[in-house]
Amino acid sequence: MPSTTKTKTPKAQAKTPKTVATASAKRGKAVKQSACKHDCKLFVLDTNVLMHDPTSLYRFEEHDLYVPIMTLEELDNNKKGTTEVARNTRQASRMLDEIVTTSPDGIDEGIALDLPSHGLATGRLFLQTEAIDAALPAALPTARGDNQILAVVTYLAERHPEREVILVSKDINMRIKARALGLAAQDYFNDKVLEDTDLLYSGARELPADFWDTHGRGMESWKEEGHTYYRVSGPLAPDLLVNEFVFETSGDNPLQTWVKERDGGKVLLETVVDYSHQKNNVWGITARNREQNFALNLLMNPDIDFVTLLGQAGTGKTLLTLAAGLTQVLESKRYSEIIMTRVTVSVGEDIGFLPGTEEEKMAPWMGALEDNLDVLNGTAGEGGDWGRAATRDLIRSRIKIKSLNFMRGRTFLNKFLIIDEAQNLTPKQMKTLITRAGPGTKVVCMGNIAQIDTPYLTEGSSGLTFVVDRFKGWAHSGHITLQRGERSRLADYAADVL
Repeated sequence: MPSTTKTKTPKAQAKTPKTVATASAKRGKAVKQSACKHDCKLFVLDTNVLMHDPTSLYRFEEHDLYVPIMTLEELDNNKKGTTEVARNTRQASRMLDEIVTTSPDGIDEGIALDLPSHGLATGRLFLQTEAIDAALPAALPTARGDNQILAVVTYLAERHPEREVILVSKDINMRIKARALGLAAQDYFNDKVLEDTDLLYSGARELPADFWDTHGRGMESWKEEGHTYYRVSGPLAPDLLVNEFVFETSGDNPLQTWVKERDGGKVLLETVVDYSHQKNNVWGITARNREQNFALNLLMNPDIDFVTLLGQAGTGKTLLTLAAGLTQVLESKRYSEIIMTRVTVSVGEDIGFLPGTEEEKMAPWMGALEDNLDVLNGTAGEGGDWGRAATRDLIRSRIKIKSLNFMRGRTFLNKFLIIDEAQNLTPKQMKTLITRAGPGTKVVCMGNIAQIDTPYLTEGSSGLTFVVDRFKGWAHSGHITLQRGERSRLADYAADVL
């Protein structure tokens, strides 16, 4: 894909030819080549791009934009309501109004974007100022808005063969139709954090076999409060991030550490707590593999305010998080209560409205919570049925279930906040939730980016992917991707082959 729709770094963008285009003073011409030294691309924006990201007007750097009149019509038709799409539509309209008002000479010549974008974009914005009658195949009736936009792209491509005219749309079928007509079309990629989720930060890395040979010179080592510390320097040290786990698998006593400090070319490694041993159990739960041990180190550490856990079904995300939360709420009294929320996106057809209070309405979505509480309640020790019933009532009294719909404006003080199924959140929704955290609150986001149910999100644009990438390396956050399923051999096999 060309770099223009992805808004890469200026260094990468420098490879793209540049020009500045202006509109003709005459209404008979759409866009006239200006007297600049290089050629630039002209991007025609579909409505769904502006509805998806209103700031897309400033994301094309040195290239020019063209907004058809049908795009404005569709924005006007979708501006009502309280949905995210309606809010984005109104914001896009306001931004267009601000851009137009910066042009004292009118819009026929195109509007320079460098002033309204504060230097983010240096191209020009062109609005359709004339009636365009382009010939389309009879199978594409011009009564449809999409086909009218395609007609505009066809007209611009014919009028300016010296320029590369590209349709930018989030609509797959529209891009297919454009290519069938011989027009260039691209998706809008600026919302994607990563092109390939295989490149997503995993939170852990295996040390090479020659690590101590290449990093052992001048190494400092000491023991303090049951932990062993190593201060090392070498070629790998600058690449390590704070709170990243590093481990060795070879030898009789495999090493498991995490990066606690980074100072230039030196890093401080600290051995992790071994939660796989029964003496360090968390509410009766012990780690069954290396990644679960890393996750419990993050969940139980009071200096870590934000934890993200990724993993497929059955890797233990919810069980480990609830066990850590109950231990720190009921035993160590570090937090006052557990608050759990999740996105209410159905796998199948919606069953309609649910009766009751907020917590009762959320109950059908919290089956995972009930399943894991059954497991944790069975590990609470002796006491028979009466003891287990009393423990369950105590546990439920300290767990509050909240809906995402009522989170805006709230502040959680000294809470253990769990956001389940976070892969279905947009980056904006994720920001709204995480900023609810007040003093003493720990936020845990869990999810599986391979199971996104929201129709407008992908693995690359999910809010969970977004926060994993943005928070990596912060001293008070940690991430781990759980690799191995521990639910059952049937679940593990099904996850692999289905």
